[in-house]
Amino acid sequence: MIKAAPAIAARLIDTHCHLDAAEFSGDRDAVVSRSLASGVAALVVPAVGAGNFAAVRECCLRYPTCVPAYGIHPICAERAEEADLATLRAWIAQELAGEHPPVAVGEIGLDFFVPDFDTARQEAFFVEQLKIARDFDLPVLLHTRRALDAALKDLRRIRVCGGIAHAFNGSRQQADEFIKLGFKLGFGGAMTYPGSTRIRRLAATLPIGCIVLETDAPDIPPEFIGRARNSPGYLPRIAAIFAALRGISVEEAASATSANALALFHADRDTARHIRIAGSLRGE
Repeated sequence: MIKAAPAIAARLIDTHCHLDAAEFSGDRDAVVSRSLASGVAALVVPAVGAGNFAAVRECCLRYPTCVPAYGIHPICAERAEEADLATLRAWIAQELAGEHPPVAVGEIGLDFFVPDFDTARQEAFFVEQLKIARDFDLPVLLHTRRALDAALKDLRRIRVCGGIAHAFNGSRQQADEFIKLGFKLGFGGAMTYPGSTRIRRLAATLPIGCIVLETDAPDIPPEFIGRARNSPGYLPRIAAIFAALRGISVEEAASATSANALALFHADRDTARHIRIAGSLRGE
């Protein structure tokens, strides 16, 4: 039986949730309602390719607690057209001028886990998207499966204003290198497994100011739901496990990680764009 999410005073930010995914097509309204009721104030919904930019936007327009990010996922780079990079640049420029601006460029990065993928093509798309993020002064949401060192190499060459190393599972040394470059590290479902000793050690010992929480729903289900579909409503239980690992209260964990997300997405900037972002991320 899945236990109820703990009631918490501080509100959480799910920094990585694919709410637009087909897995939620049958009950998306209910998923959002449950996540709000559990204490999740905001969801960052990243795109994975030009083909779902519009779906991400529509999702975020329908649910005011959702904020978008736009990018081309490394696995999707395999079938993307080079013209999609120009589409991404134009789309971000358009959306930044609108009422629901993106908070980041993402999900982008490198994936060296999948065999027979064209890694050179992946890197070319990654580098061009880092340039887009740099030009628009946006952070990035990084996918770096089996590719942390390669991603760090490109990030040192093309400096962006920070971002999130999503689903971080690297070493302490790699974590420190991302932190030096202004990145936060995303922890979620993988951290909930007792056997994930390295990830749990990092969650417990890294400076709390560099950690954000995420679900990656519908993927990376936490240990307490087995192989069921992941959902943003499980974030409070993930936060409770994170808090237990650090020996702090759930309220402290929620407050710190949400503040980290707000700082990363420049929600403290005194511009119309960032005031709108701050309002969305705070659930206002």
